[in-house]
Amino acid sequence: MAPRNKEQEAEVLQWIGEVLGEPLPAGPYEDVLKDGIVLCKLINKLAPGSVKKIQERGTNFQLMENIQRFQAAIKKYGVPEEEIFQTADLFERRNIPQVTLCLYSLGRTTQKHPEYQGPTLGPKMADKNERTFSEEQLRAHHGELNLQMGYNKGASQAGCGSFGNSRHM
Repeated sequence: MAPRNKEQEAEVLQWIGEVLGEPLPAGPYEDVLKDGIVLCKLINKLAPGSVKKIQERGTNFQLMENIQRFQAAIKKYGVPEEEIFQTADLFERRNIPQVTLCLYSLGRTTQKHPEYQGPTLGPKMADKNERTFSEEQLRAHHGELNLQMGYNKGASQAGCGSFGNSRHM
């Protein structure tokens, strides 16, 4: 498990506050996000109507449903499944760095949505950089001998009969 990074956690909370346009409740990082209410409001701000029902209060199970609804919504929004945290990672504080990674991934994913014009989080997403080569350019390297074709400036493994044998000293 990766160590926690307080600077990244503060940056995530600042970004969420800027996107929501309202101050977040005071408290430690994991306590602000634990019930999933802030997360559901966040995804509803990014993609309106993503989470239909947000449990404001209730049992632990009902509050965990907020997190599950958030996870389903960000998966639809485009966050890679391998970067989405498990419900217990946040609710039971098992893996808070994974929660931070997931929110950074959500921040990057917003850059791929042209309708979103708000603040960004994390590095800029790479654009597709497709290259096209002519047939002549593709054939140009066929006449070259690369170093993996058995020619390495005279060096070879000829006479090396030690494969599978132990080394005697």
